[in-house]
Amino acid sequence: MTLSQQDVASIADYARIALSEDELAHMTSYLNEAIELLEPIRQYELDGVEPTYHPIGDLSNVMGEDEVDCDVRALDVDTALSNASATHERFFRVPSILGDEGGDR
Repeated sequence: MTLSQQDVASIADYARIALSEDELAHMTSYLNEAIELLEPIRQYELDGVEPTYHPIGDLSNVMGEDEVDCDVRALDVDTALSNASATHERFFRVPSILGDEGGDR
């Protein structure tokens, strides 16, 4: 199975990738080389082989239960603001992302 330049152009269009003519020729060659590398896999007899959806098989959730650590507490406002480069009342002061029109808030 080989891909034509039209096939690659359609794939690029679907993925919203703009390719120049040189890039299209290069990508077509590159993808066809990748397909050739997968060719040996197609030689295996797979009749009767059940598909696997996870490489480890029937692995179930191995995560432990969440534990609440009662010793953890939130920072008070003064501590949280103590290393801030600029503050305003009980808030961090940051540069405006709206430019001069947004004002200093």
